[in-house]
Amino acid sequence: MKINLPDKLYYSIGEVAKAFDVNTSLIRYWEQEFPIIKPKKNKKGNRYFTPEDIKNLQIIYHLVKEKGYTLDGAKIALTTNSKISETITIIDRLEFVKAELLKLKDSLVEKDSE
Repeated sequence: MKINLPDKLYYSIGEVAKAFDVNTSLIRYWEQEFPIIKPKKNKKGNRYFTPEDIKNLQIIYHLVKEKGYTLDGAKIALTTNSKISETITIIDRLEFVKAELLKLKDSLVEKDSE
């Protein structure tokens, strides 16, 4: 899953939820369930997520939403599989390459039909 967030030091919970196309309540729930997500909070209690938190959320999203893991299964995978973030990075790169190849294929099909 490729998320579109600008390069910043901190992201609001609204920005994060929009990038992952989920509700803010799910982000808060995952924060409670997964200790690797540690957003900073201001005096009002507003959460601000770091790029590291975003990477961890990507891993959790991949395991739970894309792979169908249960929360307990995702927790186990996070603790036992040290290379999971590398795997996610490779999957993202491959999805990007696939999208580019499909664009190229579509442009070739359009040229053939002319």
